[in-house]
Amino acid sequence: MDSLPRLPSVWTLLLSGFWHFGLTATNYNCDDPLASLLSPMAFCSSSDLTGTPSPAQLHWRVGTGGWSPADSNTQQWLQMDLGSRVEITAVATQGRYGSSDWVTSYSLMFSDTGRNWKQYKQEDSVRTFSGNMNADSVVRHKLLHSVRARFVRFVPLAWNPSGKIGLRVEVYGCSYKSDIADFDGRSSLLYRFNQKLMSTLKDVISLKFKSMQADGVLFHGEGQRGDHITLELQKGRLTLYLNLDDSKARLSSSPPSATLGSLLDDQHWHSVLIERVGKQVNFTVDKHTQHFRTKGEADALDIDYELSFGGIPVPGKPGTFLKKNFHGCMENLYYNGVNVIDLAKRRKHQIYTVGNVTFSCSEPQIVPITFVNSSSSYLLLPGTPQIDGLSVSFQFRTWNKDGLLLSTELSEGSGTLLLSLEGGILRLVIQKTTERTAEILTGSSLDDGLWHSVSVNARRSRIALTLDNDAASPAQDLTRVQIYSGSDYYFGGCPDNLTESQCLNPIKAFQGCMRLIFIDNQPKDLISVQQGSLGNFSDLHIDLCSIKDRCLPNYCEHGGSCSQSWMTFYCNCSDTGYTGATCHNSIYEQSCEVYRHQGNTAGFFYVDSDGSGPLGPLRVYCNITEDKTWMSVEHNNTGLIRVQGADPQKPYGMTLDYGSSMEQLEALIDGSEHCEQEVAYHCKRSRLLNTPDGAPFTWWIGRSNEKHLYWGGSLPGVRQCACGLEESCLDIRHFCNCDADKDEWTNDTGFLSFKDHLPVTQIVITDTNRSNSEAAWRIGPLRCYGDRHFWNAVSFYTEVSYLHFPTFHAEFSADISFFFKTTALSGVFLENLGIKDFIRLEISSPSEVMFAIDVGNGPAELVVHSPSPLNDDQWHYVRAERSLKEISLQVDGLPRSTKGTSEEGHFRLQLNSQLFVGGISSRQKGFLGCIRSLLLNGQKMDLEERAKVTSGVRPGCPGHCSSYGSNCHNGGKCVEKHSGYSCDCTHSPYEGPFCQKEVSAVFEAGTSVLYTFQEPYPVTKNTSPSSSAIYTEAAPSKDNIALSFVTAQAPSLLLFINSSQDFLAVLLCRNGSLQVRYQLSKEETHVFTIDVENFANRKMHHLQINREGREFTIQMDQQLRLSYNFSPEVEFRTIRSLILGKVTEDIGLDSEIAKANTVGFVGCLSSVQYNHIAPLKAALRHANIAPVTVHGTLQESSCDVVVDSDVDAGTTVHSSSDPFGKRDEREPLTNAVRSDSAVIGGVIAVVIFITFCVVGVMIRFLYQHKQSHRTNQMKEKEYPENLGSSFRNDIDLQNTVSECKREYFI
Repeated sequence: MDSLPRLPSVWTLLLSGFWHFGLTATNYNCDDPLASLLSPMAFCSSSDLTGTPSPAQLHWRVGTGGWSPADSNTQQWLQMDLGSRVEITAVATQGRYGSSDWVTSYSLMFSDTGRNWKQYKQEDSVRTFSGNMNADSVVRHKLLHSVRARFVRFVPLAWNPSGKIGLRVEVYGCSYKSDIADFDGRSSLLYRFNQKLMSTLKDVISLKFKSMQADGVLFHGEGQRGDHITLELQKGRLTLYLNLDDSKARLSSSPPSATLGSLLDDQHWHSVLIERVGKQVNFTVDKHTQHFRTKGEADALDIDYELSFGGIPVPGKPGTFLKKNFHGCMENLYYNGVNVIDLAKRRKHQIYTVGNVTFSCSEPQIVPITFVNSSSSYLLLPGTPQIDGLSVSFQFRTWNKDGLLLSTELSEGSGTLLLSLEGGILRLVIQKTTERTAEILTGSSLDDGLWHSVSVNARRSRIALTLDNDAASPAQDLTRVQIYSGSDYYFGGCPDNLTESQCLNPIKAFQGCMRLIFIDNQPKDLISVQQGSLGNFSDLHIDLCSIKDRCLPNYCEHGGSCSQSWMTFYCNCSDTGYTGATCHNSIYEQSCEVYRHQGNTAGFFYVDSDGSGPLGPLRVYCNITEDKTWMSVEHNNTGLIRVQGADPQKPYGMTLDYGSSMEQLEALIDGSEHCEQEVAYHCKRSRLLNTPDGAPFTWWIGRSNEKHLYWGGSLPGVRQCACGLEESCLDIRHFCNCDADKDEWTNDTGFLSFKDHLPVTQIVITDTNRSNSEAAWRIGPLRCYGDRHFWNAVSFYTEVSYLHFPTFHAEFSADISFFFKTTALSGVFLENLGIKDFIRLEISSPSEVMFAIDVGNGPAELVVHSPSPLNDDQWHYVRAERSLKEISLQVDGLPRSTKGTSEEGHFRLQLNSQLFVGGISSRQKGFLGCIRSLLLNGQKMDLEERAKVTSGVRPGCPGHCSSYGSNCHNGGKCVEKHSGYSCDCTHSPYEGPFCQKEVSAVFEAGTSVLYTFQEPYPVTKNTSPSSSAIYTEAAPSKDNIALSFVTAQAPSLLLFINSSQDFLAVLLCRNGSLQVRYQLSKEETHVFTIDVENFANRKMHHLQINREGREFTIQMDQQLRLSYNFSPEVEFRTIRSLILGKVTEDIGLDSEIAKANTVGFVGCLSSVQYNHIAPLKAALRHANIAPVTVHGTLQESSCDVVVDSDVDAGTTVHSSSDPFGKRDEREPLTNAVRSDSAVIGGVIAVVIFITFCVVGVMIRFLYQHKQSHRTNQMKEKEYPENLGSSFRNDIDLQNTVSECKREYFI
């Protein structure tokens, strides 16, 4: 490679960046009055009260004392010609001298030629300037950004209602010098280097351009090795191609590096700036900048011989260009400090001119028009009637898919010609009253905002429709029909006062721009239309195309795609994970704690830690338990990984990929109360930290890319393992087990829990290259629990107290959400003020929440009315949102209140005061109550921390159970915590975070669960003292029994409650009917039978038995089946025991119960409860401490699983709280560190084990079959062996159940 040329100094580049702007508004003296010395002929207007142009300089008192139009309406304007392009920095106005005529508001337009005007905009919206309040005072406005133009037009929008429009004006600025080159589409400028190769590490290229063409190359340069840089107009947008040192990427095949801008073919000046330092590039078009890194290996851009501006000439073929040339003007073209146009003007040898390049901008006098209103805009132009044939052509651009382009009534009964856009397709229709309609369709997606040319020609009984110079097929059925031109041509729409025969518009009016209108091959003078001397119009902007790209910039957030119509834009949020008008709101919650609060159980979820912020959602596993809610994030190396052959010279390293960005993980960790990762190092002659004094052989890298020398179970900065802190290492001379360097396998395992260092991103191992040296490592998933924000609450206990935070910055989108509870009648939740703008949320009455906002267009308010009081001391949720399309307010689950926003005018929310929470700066209307979980645009506000240093505000807010206690189901008790609440399921037969998870088990023949009532025991670790009362009742005043069951066995005994002399038994009879036997004395037995169906039908059934005093009820499957009142003489005695399944004690069962007790119960029992006792739960969860005895096989299982399986076979379903398959890591994985012989031995052992199991099952089956045969022989009622079970059930249901006593039937 040739040596690099000496780069320009930084100072030279900086000067070049400013020099090309000429004398700009940044000059201190660019504030001279420019209109005061103009002649009267420099002023013109739409009309004049005197009939002749009136001078209208500031302080003018001669004659009429300023300008007033003949009629005061919004179509009037005052214009001045400043003689040449100047820099305009400010304007000022007065009313007409000695009159009551003045303008109260106006807009400005600018032009270089007196045609094709451009409106002055601020924040992408037409700026409205405030005018005068009387005729004499001067109101001056400094322009936020200066304008370079020759012509200035003042357009009155409102005026003194007691007078007329009256203006005296002044424009301030300075002269403006620039270098301009005009390219005619067949020319270019070649800037040739002094050497063969120009190699640069830095580039600065700047220029301005204007064009009517949507395509063309502005500049191009390339090198033989593949480097190239090209700036090209493509469909009205600027595309930059830039590649460094990549021979595979050629201009013809490489994708663009960046695309910016839109509608750049509007014949207005646009600025371009390209800044490159190495691979980093800043690409700016007008005020929009895109940052990117270019492709390639090197940092230098190597260009051979020359840069071409205006086109890409083909070497050796003069006048031939590779792509379409630029057609338009360029101004102040600088390449790395070199003024290219100045060199060309001075005919310097570095510049070679191809074709005709001139140095003044020749601009076509084209007058565009804008159809503003979709219902009332139209343009009427006259034609020559009764000509044999028809010829109309024009150009249009729009964002709307539908709209009428042209309607004309043809002469001589030829019908009506309609030309329209329908679904983005051009449709030509000849509509006749006596003949069927003929039509031509052509084009697609013509609502793309680009200029399209249309021509309709009818000659010699044939009609042709031409779109963008491509002729469509002629209509086949018009070949013998004569067409005669009409006299009136309506463009864009129809007046309201015309009949359909005069102007037909089956769809809405056209919204968009038109230009170059020809009728009968004659151009139409649209300025004459504006002056009222030709045709007619309504709701048009003449000499102005006010099209606007509402998708630039793209206000659809989080990757939402933008589409638009003439008046608005739309966001497609599909597959983004966000929703709302601008894809602002995340569809996911911010933590597993929030999912738990919504009643979800364990599973995979997406969490979005910053809500509507820039960070995307992250997939995690939420393990929702009774005491903690764990959130786990897995990485790409979950197994135990074997390492050999690593030493300090050839270290082993592994990087962990969590499938997310580090910013996402940091947000998740920072928002949690506790995080940890388990690390395990299994070793055989492989040292870990090399304690106490040696250099470590293994280390890990954390979130900040820092090297950490401590292991799991130790503390940051303490180079030890867990055994070192516990003083339990294999060798007390070392602080890690592996540092003992033993020949046998051992390990160091523990948890890393210092949040600022997590997650682990890499592990490095360097001591597995010695003889018989081996290691294996495993790093578990990142696990966190606790949400530091969701329960972050404060209490305001004085009306004058508030919390203050930094200014809320949310110019385009703002969302605010929080929970509140109060007993006050009203109060302000939060407020933030600007100079004019503000935002406020308050409870305005006990049943109303109000959201008020002003973005400069006047205040807007939303109110949500609640049918019930909101000051009920319960938590209520509020979410307010503002986007460019709407504002909205949501309170709890009430209907969302919305209001559309105007997309014209101001739309930036500009605040500058502090954000006040719980009050306002005047200390009035303060809020009394609690606020928690305050989020502003996804940013979590730490209310508790700020409350610690604020008087009148306390951290925390008690009383969560008053709002959320209903989330604890099935007898669970809500327990108040500082950060939220939990559900105590001690007295519930269910478990889980909300006492909703059933506790169920499969019973086999002979299985018995005996619960003995005695002194109280702690059912769970959070037993409350009040629970002891249920064990000391002398005689219960009530019996509440609930259980669910699935079985196919009848008869069977489900439950037996025994007292000193009495009992209560629940059983299924032989025919599947349910029977409750209640013996209150030896002489009196109450038998209640429910035989509405066969309950031994393998379906889940729910039974409730309630006795309150002497009133007794039975519910089956949530339906009341029996109600009974015991006599006053009945006495209820103390209960001694409760038995589920088979009664194994010899307690003298009566014959009916004894029959059912033959096998006990075979099936599944779930959620068994007697008063406050859950005997089945006690047997499964607390068998060691509860007064419960289990005989036979009791297998925990879900009854839902049993429903679909054979209930005679026990089914055990195991679940794991760790979805990632956490293993016992006391020894490394078999396939990682054990020899092949061990694997073979393991396989043999498994085969032998399976063989024994099969033999055992067969023996058990034969034994059960023999027992079953014996039992069947003993039954009172026998069935033939070949009788199907379903037929047996039918027989049983048809017969009265003779073997069961009945005193009560249902």
